Amino acid sequence: MKLRRGFIVIDKILKMTRIYRKVIFALLLAASSSITNKALAQRDSIDRKVDALLARMTLDEKIGQLNQYNGDWEATGPVTKSVGNKIDEIKQGRVGAVLNIMGTDHTRTFQDAAMQSRLKIPLLFGQDVIHGYRITFPIPLAEAASWNMDMIEKSERIAATEASASGINWTFAPMVDIARDPRWGRVMEGAGEDPYLGSLIATARVKGFQGNGLGSTDAVMACAKHFAAYGAAIGGRDYNSVDMSLHTLWETYLPPFKAALDAGVATFMNSFNDLNGTPATGNSYLQRYILKGRWDFKGFVVSDWGSIGEMIQHGYVKDNYEAAEVALKAGSDMDMESRSYINNLSKLVADKKVPLPLINDAVRRILRKKFEMGLFKDPYRFINPQREKTMLNRPENVEVARDMARKSIVLLKNEKQLLPLSKDLKTIALIGPLVKARKELKGFWALDVDKNEENVSLWDGMLKQAGETKLIYAQGCNITDMSKIGFEEALRAAKQADVVVMAMGEAPDMTGEAKSRSDIHLPGIQEELIKEIKATGKPVIVILMAGRPMVFNWTADNVPAILYAWWLGNQGGNAIADVLYGNYNPSGKLPITFPRSEGQIPIYYNHLNTGRPAQSDNDLNYKSAYTDLLNSPRYAFGYGLSYTTFEYRDLAFDKIIPQIKDNEDLSFSLEIANTGKYAGEETVQLYIRDVVSQPLRPVKELKDFRKIMLQPGEVRRVSFTVTRDELASYNDKLDRVTQPGTFQLMIGSASNDIRMQKSFEVVN
Repeated sequence: MKLRRGFIVIDKILKMTRIYRKVIFALLLAASSSITNKALAQRDSIDRKVDALLARMTLDEKIGQLNQYNGDWEATGPVTKSVGNKIDEIKQGRVGAVLNIMGTDHTRTFQDAAMQSRLKIPLLFGQDVIHGYRITFPIPLAEAASWNMDMIEKSERIAATEASASGINWTFAPMVDIARDPRWGRVMEGAGEDPYLGSLIATARVKGFQGNGLGSTDAVMACAKHFAAYGAAIGGRDYNSVDMSLHTLWETYLPPFKAALDAGVATFMNSFNDLNGTPATGNSYLQRYILKGRWDFKGFVVSDWGSIGEMIQHGYVKDNYEAAEVALKAGSDMDMESRSYINNLSKLVADKKVPLPLINDAVRRILRKKFEMGLFKDPYRFINPQREKTMLNRPENVEVARDMARKSIVLLKNEKQLLPLSKDLKTIALIGPLVKARKELKGFWALDVDKNEENVSLWDGMLKQAGETKLIYAQGCNITDMSKIGFEEALRAAKQADVVVMAMGEAPDMTGEAKSRSDIHLPGIQEELIKEIKATGKPVIVILMAGRPMVFNWTADNVPAILYAWWLGNQGGNAIADVLYGNYNPSGKLPITFPRSEGQIPIYYNHLNTGRPAQSDNDLNYKSAYTDLLNSPRYAFGYGLSYTTFEYRDLAFDKIIPQIKDNEDLSFSLEIANTGKYAGEETVQLYIRDVVSQPLRPVKELKDFRKIMLQPGEVRRVSFTVTRDELASYNDKLDRVTQPGTFQLMIGSASNDIRMQKSFEVVN
């Protein structure tokens, strides 16, 4: 009887559990429906307001919304001077947005003018907030080396909070271009070479900029750029042509843009390049078919600086009249600084070259964003001087910048555990042209918001943490010149020291827009200085600061310890000192491949195989290989060391027969052990390969990763799940399908450091 009563009780509990689940499900469904209905109602309300306003607008006022001007300062391109006064044009309703106007005093002046126009349509204020506003964070490529989405999102959240407090409501970021050529100067703006990692970072940046959604006073509209394939410019030369298959476009270059769109990005910017013979600005396949058609993008597209008018230089159109027609028909909604729309669209409509519904669609998209931002309710909601005073450079945000900088540093080499530095050292020599650099650490695309801002040099950071250790300094040489006049002083300093720390690299204006280089070696005679210091017999640590991967083969082969520090922003010196002294164990992983020579470029890990693949660097007999250069990169995608060591163990599938069929998933796990002396974070990387595929698939594709913090001796089991959809690729018809067959599963610490490998099957 007791047993029977026990079953009755259990049965009642189960019934109550099922009822509870049903109630919870119903409540969640109702809540979801309520949220959906509220969002739909809000959208319908905005659409009605947009239509009502559009009906009141003259053609000239509509065209004005499609026109963006720059202030006559802080330009990132050739400023087009107005025939009249820009303020007067705003009062006439001939301007929809302005850029490069910062601070509440300036933005109020321009918004005041907009409020004197007939319909009082507020302006949008755009700015290149690329890696921070008042607080400068590491350059985007450096942040990508953190592989830390939470921190990347947080850095953009802070940037958005500061920018929006200064009157800005739109940023021309993130740049999500895939870049496989480090000669291209704009490589520093993106997330590197991988579409999966790039997509995650694009999502994180959009979420960071747009926060709780458009309409929040601490959110700015994000802009996914440059649409599309700008990162594949031939020869790595900025603004150059791009020639690629549509399969490569869809498989490699479009995924980060789609990820940004799925994250709710408000705007897109088209790119300077032509794609397969058609300038992106006038490319209807990109803007009408893909973006606004297949992807159903509801935001608006802005041209890059003057790119509509630059179709004349491309040789694609004969004049601005024709440029305006081609660009608008192709889907470019707003003209940044070429004056093609404002000067020609009215005549194009009168000449029946441009249908009025196309103009209405472009205007509707822009007005919708202005309503969503709450600018019609309060045009000055982002222009609050008191908020500007209190939100910039907050101490807690400065600490985030320091942490982001630490997480961005990549340890490339550490022979005999030279790092971290002992606090017992008596003397450290700090040598190199970037030891005392301050402003330079901000890198390219940094804004000059406050002329008195504190930028922490390596020297400053080391002084704070050196304790009883004596620091001595010698510049040694400049970044680019060929003078050895400072070598003697540098050698004297080195001979007095227990350890030498050398800060070398590029100048900050050697990467960025229009900063492409054919020679990406460590500039000037810096490597000669490293050789001479190394010849003293002293232990040498080299810190490299740059906006791109550089070539430094002698240093890589001969110096015992190397840190790649990129450009780390305001807190760069503190962050590097934290790593040097072991207060932070470096965990960065390269988001882009480092070549041995420019002759290898483009070089990237996720390449296709050939019919004659080289099996090693010495496999040269009628194989796809260089006869005068190793095939392997200097440092591979995903590479980065730690002060501790990690062991990978016991890879196990959750199925006896590892396969995926129908809509099933495949789960597996492995153990990661910290076998060293320091607590450290490992980035466990999951790669796959479709062994037989038509079309071909790469030899490796990153599909997932886990960042695991482990104490010395700690062991943790890490789980992954692979879905059928994650194994899909585009076929010859550009349909995304998962092909049946054998896949290789590879787990490792880098793309060239695979620790474990197993096969599984996909079956229909």
